[in-house]
Amino acid sequence: MSSEQNQHRPIGRREAMVGAAALGLGGLAAGASAKGIGAEDGRPNHLAVLWTSADPDVAHRVALMYTHAAKRSGWFEQVRLIAWGPSQRTLVGDKDLRAKVQQMQADGVVLQACVVCADSYGIADRLREIGFEVLAMGVPLTRMLKDAGTEVVSF
Repeated sequence: MSSEQNQHRPIGRREAMVGAAALGLGGLAAGASAKGIGAEDGRPNHLAVLWTSADPDVAHRVALMYTHAAKRSGWFEQVRLIAWGPSQRTLVGDKDLRAKVQQMQADGVVLQACVVCADSYGIADRLREIGFEVLAMGVPLTRMLKDAGTEVVSF
């Protein structure tokens, strides 16, 4: 199979488990929980995931999978997904991603999106319809980066 064909084929359960283990989600895949990680040792208990990649595989298999697992498993008290730039266009064009982030919101993940990017793509209203708070994110992200209680990761 060529590398191009390999990039676009669906992954199997075994590959998903290997990927989850590589992300540190192996325990989640096996049904284990990591509730309270960090809370007792003074580590950050808020997570902000900055999702910028337009790649749907990054969205499905990394950014959204980890973000959702972090909230559902109680790894962080507060979990926030920030859609910024190209990820926004990917999101509004993919019904499966839209359904996933709406389920994440129902499970308690805070959804935010950069208004400057959304306006530049002409999709701010569509992001609001999905459930995102669309706002200027420069200052809030800078505060999160400087806040010792918040861990910021990007995909």
